[in-house]
Amino acid sequence: MSGAAEVERVYSAMEEAAGLLDVACSPEKIRPILNAFQDVLADGVIVYSMASGRHATELDFSISVPAGYGDPYAAALAHGLIPETGHPVGDLLADTQKALPVSMFAVDGEVTSGFKKTYAFFPTDDMPGVAQLMDIPSMPPSVAQNAELFARYGLDKVQMISLDYKKNQVNLYFSNLQPEFLEPEPVQALVRETGLVQPGQKGLTFARRSFALYPTLSWESAKIERLCYAVISTDPTLAPSTEQSDLDLFSTYANNAPYAYAGEKRTLVYGLTLSPSEEYYKLGSYYQISDIQRKLLKAFDALTD
Repeated sequence: MSGAAEVERVYSAMEEAAGLLDVACSPEKIRPILNAFQDVLADGVIVYSMASGRHATELDFSISVPAGYGDPYAAALAHGLIPETGHPVGDLLADTQKALPVSMFAVDGEVTSGFKKTYAFFPTDDMPGVAQLMDIPSMPPSVAQNAELFARYGLDKVQMISLDYKKNQVNLYFSNLQPEFLEPEPVQALVRETGLVQPGQKGLTFARRSFALYPTLSWESAKIERLCYAVISTDPTLAPSTEQSDLDLFSTYANNAPYAYAGEKRTLVYGLTLSPSEEYYKLGSYYQISDIQRKLLKAFDALTD
């Protein structure tokens, strides 16, 4: 299939996913991104993601980019997808590549407003610790300022980082989570120390199944802006909300989102997100999947509450 045909295929699925949420795509924002990365669309991992409550007015999309393709932020700048920034976030992806081996990239956008993020994935057998990330020149000081906190809760190995160029924020995706720190008491203690909203009982049960935990950090302060506990599954009923409107929305999306791997169940990734003012939920549906996600499913989908 030609690059142009791949763009149309992925855009059509994106419109279908957005339609489930009554969100209108902005082709003038999306097509330039798909065109810029059209060579990776056929084989890349593609995820369409929604959120609950006041965040339900948007649909995000993520596209994986092989390491051999080159720096996706440089490509975004070259294609005019995002303006130059004088902020350190604009240097961080390049600095990370100089400091650490990167196994894969990804780009992320919103269907109404376009390009917003890049990701750097690290080799699963050589994931860096917090101390290595602290040494990267443009990394936010808040990483070092929270290093002791992370260590006390068993958070060290980082599977990937994401860089948000609109909000000037970084997410550290901690992997190899220690089960004892996913029990209700340590989860509540971590949330209390970070000054975020405590999860409800359903959220605490959900957190025990997490395969990743990612805090959101910035350059402006040491404060952790958000925490998200992520669960990968094929179960369309895992959303930890107690609000029926949220549950109805998640059920509609989980059971009807488009996906391109016929003969398998949809692979879903849920997120319990805690901010200073609210608890809300995310749901990503994989439109295309890789063996890495299949391995994660095998490891985590069999877990019981």
